[in-house]
Parts: sequence; C-alpha cells; structure tokens
Amino acid sequence: MAEDRRTRRTRRSLRDGLVALVLERGYAGLTVEDITERADVARATFYSHYRDKDDLFTRVTTELLQELDERMHPLAEETEIGFTGKPLLELFRHAEQERDLYRVILRGEGDGKALRTFHDESVRRVAEVFTARAAHTGAEPRLPAELLARAWVGEQLAVLHWWLEQDPAPMPAEEATRMLLDLAVHGRFWASGYDAST
Repeated sequence: MAEDRRTRRTRRSLRDGLVALVLERGYAGLTVEDITERADVARATFYSHYRDKDDLFTRVTTELLQELDERMHPLAEETEIGFTGKPLLELFRHAEQERDLYRVILRGEGDGKALRTFHDESVRRVAEVFTARAAHTGAEPRLPAELLARAWVGEQLAVLHWWLEQDPAPMPAEEATRMLLDLAVHGRFWASGYDAST
C-alpha cells in the first residue's frame, strides 16, 4: 500500500514537473534531466516508470482521457435523448480542474501527438453517441456521423482552447456550454443574428 502511494506520488510529481516546464519553456527542448530536477525525482526512478519524456507525455494524456471517460460514462444514456449539454459541461469542468495539462495538450506540444490522440478519441466517442442517438430516435442523419463528430469536436476544442488560455476565463463554463449548445441546435446562421426570412 505504501509502495502504491509512493508510486502515485512519484508519477504525479513527474507529471506536474513536465506540465510546468512545458508551459514555461515548450516541449521540444526539455530533457529527462530537466523534468526529474523539477519533480525532485532521481533519474533512475524516472526510468523505472517511463522510457523517455515522450512516453511520460503519452501516459499522462492517456490517463487524462481515462479520467474524462469515467466522468462521461454516467451521462452516456442521457445523450441518446438529445442535446442535453451535460457531457460538454463535464468536459469544461474537467478542463477547468486540469487547466495546465489541457493547455499543454491543446497547444499541440510534443509535435501535436497528444492533441491528435485527444482529438481522435473525442471524435470516436462523439460519433458513437451521434449514431446511438439517431438509432434511438429513429432520425435519419443528413451527414455522416464521423463528419458531424469532427465538426462538433473541432468547435468544442477550439472554444475550449480559447477559454482556457484567458485569465480569468471570459465566461463561466456553464455559459460557454450554453452558447455551444445553442450553436449546435440553431446553427451559425441563427448565431450570426439572421432569421429564416433573411
């Protein structure tokens, strides 16, 4: 038990060290030595957990996605009903709690690999939800589920990135979610101030 706690502490320190350094100096020039020095962890200890800094960043991204998935799972059934906005709000709340790590990922650090992983996994999940919703309601989608999912996720991540980079945030998570939901339901034409007669 003590070993597990020590392992979790070590990994958390390395994760926090990596994120802090990337925000300060960028990812490309960082070395394992920089990370272990910031985390106050021996190099040998680092290599007992990770192959290199890329492995650390990949694992950190994977763990973040797993955390997000656990938070989204209870909302999965509700998404078949329609656009409730709850999964999107959960994404914003999670990002608010893990702000620095999300900023690192959404900036495309590490040659964009973490961002591509985050994006592609989000698209996969959203496409599944859209497909399940259509089957549940009997709706016939006018566009392919993957295209719809890519458009939706692209909007989400672009707005989320902008929202996280502001200090303080330009609006509460609930308001950002409501606006994105309105955009999804009513469309850009409506959001730009036009009505059907224009």
